[in-house]
Amino acid sequence: MARQVFFPYPNNKPVGFSPVARVGNQVFVAGQVSLDANGAMVGVGDASAQSEQCFRNVEAALAAAGASWDDVTKITCFLVNADDYAAYAAVRNRIFPQDGPASSTVVVTALVRPEMLVEIEAYAVIS
Repeated sequence: MARQVFFPYPNNKPVGFSPVARVGNQVFVAGQVSLDANGAMVGVGDASAQSEQCFRNVEAALAAAGASWDDVTKITCFLVNADDYAAYAAVRNRIFPQDGPASSTVVVTALVRPEMLVEIEAYAVIS
């Protein structure tokens, strides 16, 4: 099967990678950070606001590939500060109030820009 790539924010298209790829009914969402559709940083110093924006970006990527939250089977979150887990988890639990997907959280020393606190990637299978 051929790989299809999608760019949910065509006016802010990254170079060197695709935000989301689909092969058959599988959707792979690259790590999404707290940049809005225009590339502006959202929530500097605020893990909750950054988590919200990351999830908005994941949702846009899923939609671009024809998927939705109901199709998500796995998410992985990368946090710079372990103390920010509660803020991230509160947002995740609002999106997936029950029977959410498999989920991992990894604490890392840094993300690609120093003001970024959260990055979220997802995997989905379209029924």
